[in-house]
Amino acid sequence: MTLPAPQPGLIIRYSYLWAKDAAQGREEGTKERPATVVLVVKEAIASSPRVCVLPITHTRPGKGIEAVEVPPEVARKVGLDAARSWVILSEFNEFLWPGFDLALVPGRNPPTVAYGFLTPGFFAKVRDQWLELDATTKSRAVPREE
Repeated sequence: MTLPAPQPGLIIRYSYLWAKDAAQGREEGTKERPATVVLVVKEAIASSPRVCVLPITHTRPGKGIEAVEVPPEVARKVGLDAARSWVILSEFNEFLWPGFDLALVPGRNPPTVAYGFLTPGFFAKVRDQWLELDATTKSRAVPREE
Protein backbone atom coordinates (compact mmCIF):
# COMPACT_ATOMS: atom_id res chain seq x y z
CA MET A 1 0.00 0.00 0.00
CA THR A 2 1.25 3.45 -0.92
CA LEU A 3 0.40 6.13 1.59
CA PRO A 4 -0.91 9.32 -0.05
CA ALA A 5 0.60 12.67 0.83
CA PRO A 6 -1.78 14.66 3.04
CA GLN A 7 -3.47 17.40 1.07
CA PRO A 8 -6.39 19.68 1.90
CA GLY A 9 -9.63 18.11 0.72
CA LEU A 10 -8.34 14.52 0.87
CA ILE A 11 -10.87 12.17 2.49
CA ILE A 12 -9.24 9.47 4.57
CA ARG A 13 -10.54 6.55 6.64
CA TYR A 14 -9.63 7.40 10.22
CA SER A 15 -10.40 6.41 13.81
CA TYR A 16 -11.73 9.83 14.84
CA LEU A 17 -11.70 10.78 18.54
CA TRP A 18 -14.72 12.97 19.36
CA ALA A 19 -14.14 15.92 21.71
CA LYS A 20 -16.78 14.61 24.15
CA ASP A 21 -14.95 11.26 24.34
CA ALA A 22 -11.56 12.94 24.81
CA ALA A 23 -13.07 15.03 27.65
CA GLN A 24 -14.05 11.74 29.35
CA GLY A 25 -10.44 10.54 29.17
CA ARG A 26 -10.58 8.37 26.06
CA GLU A 27 -7.46 8.36 23.93
CA GLU A 28 -8.71 6.33 20.96
CA GLY A 29 -11.63 6.69 18.60
CA THR A 30 -14.34 4.04 18.75
CA LYS A 31 -15.14 3.84 15.04
CA GLU A 32 -13.31 4.24 11.76
CA ARG A 33 -15.03 6.82 9.59
CA PRO A 34 -14.34 9.14 6.69
CA ALA A 35 -12.64 12.39 7.66
CA THR A 36 -11.39 15.18 5.47
CA VAL A 37 -8.02 16.86 5.75
CA VAL A 38 -8.75 20.55 6.14
CA LEU A 39 -5.27 21.87 6.95
CA VAL A 40 -1.68 20.66 6.44
CA VAL A 41 1.15 22.45 8.26
CA LYS A 42 4.74 21.61 7.42
CA GLU A 43 6.77 22.32 10.55
CA ALA A 44 10.46 23.08 10.34
CA ILE A 45 11.34 20.89 13.34
CA ALA A 46 9.16 17.88 12.47
CA SER A 47 9.88 15.46 9.65
CA SER A 48 6.15 14.90 9.15
CA PRO A 49 3.47 17.51 8.54
CA ARG A 50 0.78 18.24 11.13
CA VAL A 51 -2.75 17.78 9.80
CA CYS A 52 -6.20 18.79 10.98
CA VAL A 53 -9.10 16.51 10.00
CA LEU A 54 -12.84 17.03 10.20
CA PRO A 55 -15.10 14.02 10.76
CA ILE A 56 -17.79 12.97 8.30
CA THR A 57 -20.86 11.39 9.87
CA HIS A 58 -24.32 10.07 8.98
CA THR A 59 -25.74 11.45 12.23
CA ARG A 60 -27.67 14.66 11.72
CA PRO A 61 -25.91 17.42 13.70
CA GLY A 62 -27.62 18.35 16.96
CA LYS A 63 -28.11 21.79 18.45
CA GLY A 64 -24.87 23.72 18.78
CA ILE A 65 -22.95 21.53 16.31
CA GLU A 66 -21.81 23.31 13.18
CA ALA A 67 -21.76 21.18 10.04
CA VAL A 68 -22.11 21.21 6.26
CA GLU A 69 -24.14 18.53 4.49
CA VAL A 70 -22.21 16.62 1.85
CA PRO A 71 -24.01 16.98 -1.50
CA PRO A 72 -24.99 13.57 -2.96
CA GLU A 73 -22.95 14.15 -6.12
CA VAL A 74 -19.81 14.85 -4.03
CA ALA A 75 -20.38 11.71 -1.93
CA ARG A 76 -20.88 9.64 -5.07
CA LYS A 77 -17.75 11.05 -6.73
CA VAL A 78 -15.45 10.05 -3.85
CA GLY A 79 -17.10 6.70 -3.17
CA LEU A 80 -18.95 7.42 0.05
CA ASP A 81 -22.23 5.59 0.52
CA ALA A 82 -25.58 7.07 -0.53
CA ALA A 83 -26.81 7.89 3.00
CA ARG A 84 -26.92 11.57 3.96
CA SER A 85 -23.64 12.76 5.48
CA TRP A 86 -22.33 15.88 7.19
CA VAL A 87 -18.84 17.30 7.65
CA ILE A 88 -18.63 18.44 11.27
CA LEU A 89 -16.96 21.85 11.58
CA SER A 90 -17.15 22.49 15.32
CA GLU A 91 -14.34 20.08 16.25
CA PHE A 92 -11.30 18.48 14.64
CA ASN A 93 -8.47 16.04 15.32
CA GLU A 94 -4.90 17.22 14.93
CA PHE A 95 -1.95 14.84 14.49
CA LEU A 96 1.41 14.28 12.82
CA TRP A 97 0.92 12.51 9.49
CA PRO A 98 0.39 9.61 9.11
CA GLY A 99 -0.30 8.87 12.78
CA PHE A 100 -1.57 5.53 14.08
CA ASP A 101 -5.27 5.91 13.36
CA LEU A 102 -5.48 5.67 9.58
CA ALA A 103 -7.41 2.64 8.32
CA LEU A 104 -7.94 0.94 4.99
CA VAL A 105 -11.03 1.87 3.01
CA PRO A 106 -13.15 -1.29 2.75
CA GLY A 107 -13.39 -2.88 -0.67
CA ARG A 108 -10.67 -0.83 -2.35
CA ASN A 109 -8.14 -2.57 -4.56
CA PRO A 110 -5.32 -1.74 -4.38
CA PRO A 111 -5.59 -1.14 -0.60
CA THR A 112 -5.68 2.53 0.36
CA VAL A 113 -6.55 4.82 3.28
CA ALA A 114 -7.99 7.46 0.92
CA TYR A 115 -11.45 7.73 -0.59
CA GLY A 116 -10.52 10.64 -2.85
CA PHE A 117 -10.89 14.42 -2.77
CA LEU A 118 -13.81 16.69 -2.04
CA THR A 119 -14.70 18.75 -5.08
CA PRO A 120 -12.87 22.12 -5.09
CA GLY A 121 -16.04 24.20 -4.62
CA PHE A 122 -17.38 22.09 -1.76
CA PHE A 123 -13.96 21.95 -0.08
CA ALA A 124 -13.69 25.76 -0.27
CA LYS A 125 -17.06 26.05 1.49
CA VAL A 126 -16.00 23.59 4.23
CA ARG A 127 -12.58 25.23 4.67
CA ASP A 128 -13.92 28.78 4.82
CA GLN A 129 -16.65 27.96 7.34
CA TRP A 130 -14.19 25.97 9.48
CA LEU A 131 -11.60 28.77 9.43
CA GLU A 132 -14.26 31.24 10.51
CA LEU A 133 -15.30 29.01 13.41
CA ASP A 134 -11.70 28.27 14.36
CA ALA A 135 -10.84 31.99 14.40
CA THR A 136 -13.63 32.57 16.93
CA THR A 137 -12.62 29.47 18.97
CA LYS A 138 -15.94 27.80 18.19
CA SER A 139 -14.12 24.80 16.74
CA ARG A 140 -12.45 22.54 19.30
CA ALA A 141 -9.11 20.86 18.64
CA VAL A 142 -8.58 17.30 19.84
CA PRO A 143 -4.80 16.70 19.72
CA ARG A 144 -3.84 13.12 18.89
CA GLU A 145 -0.24 12.78 20.02
CA GLU A 146 1.65 9.55 19.60
